Amino acid sequence: MITKSVPKQAILIVNAHSRKGQKLFEEAKAKLKSAGIELLAAHGVRDPETLAGIVRGAVKSGAPMIIIGGGDGSMSGTVDEFVGSDCVFAVLPLGTANSFARTLDIPLDLDGAIDAIAHGQRRRIDLGMIDDDYFVNAASIGLSPMIGETVPHNLKKYLGRIGYLAWAVRCFFALRPFRLIIDDGSGPKRMWATEVRVLNGRFHGGVELTENTDVDSGDIIIQAVTGRSLIKLILDWYAKFFRLRSRDAHTEDFRGKELLLDTRPHHRISIDGEVLATTPVKVRVAANAIDVVSPA
Repeated sequence: MITKSVPKQAILIVNAHSRKGQKLFEEAKAKLKSAGIELLAAHGVRDPETLAGIVRGAVKSGAPMIIIGGGDGSMSGTVDEFVGSDCVFAVLPLGTANSFARTLDIPLDLDGAIDAIAHGQRRRIDLGMIDDDYFVNAASIGLSPMIGETVPHNLKKYLGRIGYLAWAVRCFFALRPFRLIIDDGSGPKRMWATEVRVLNGRFHGGVELTENTDVDSGDIIIQAVTGRSLIKLILDWYAKFFRLRSRDAHTEDFRGKELLLDTRPHHRISIDGEVLATTPVKVRVAANAIDVVSPA
């Protein structure tokens, strides 16, 4: 099998509205050029609403590679533009959790991430889908969408993961268990749950939630924290954060290429940090959807 090389020409597009984007945009341009990457264009985007359109134009221009700088929301919100093209998706992790970069084993510091782009390898990966919306890493029901819809932007921007965690604690006390219905093709399965994760990769919120999938596995996992006890949800995050032997004790996994997901009552769904959907939804894997750059 012939492995395509990573292009040495690229367009850099940074979400300058993200926590680190504005500060690091100029530095990233200089360091990419020093690493041997010829920048055909560079955009520091102040309005996140225009990010997808700028990426769409860059893909249509025929750029061999586009480097996206931002958080998981920036990655997920622009990845649709790469599907069906030969353009390579490269990641500069400039967000809070950087779960997609963690899944790809990309260093989280600027120098390490640029080195991975300059000397890495091209990798074909899957994407997840919620109905017709592509996402790179994870979607969730429960605490994450509650945080995403209410967290003050400046809290996340200036305090990062500490501010996010503090707001999560505040939201936790408003959380309520719900009825979960999953159909993997063998009939609906019903249970109580306090949180649901749809995992294309291993990480969500900067924490490794499973070792049983990856972005080239060819399927997707729905992971449910089962039962009605909120204490189980705390124990699950604690066990997974510290990678305890008991880290799978409080969750049940459902794996497939296409699954139906519903809740009672209907719940909002956070997709890579952005609240974009509401149950019921169809969960699918888009196998071998795009090329990315990962460390060699």
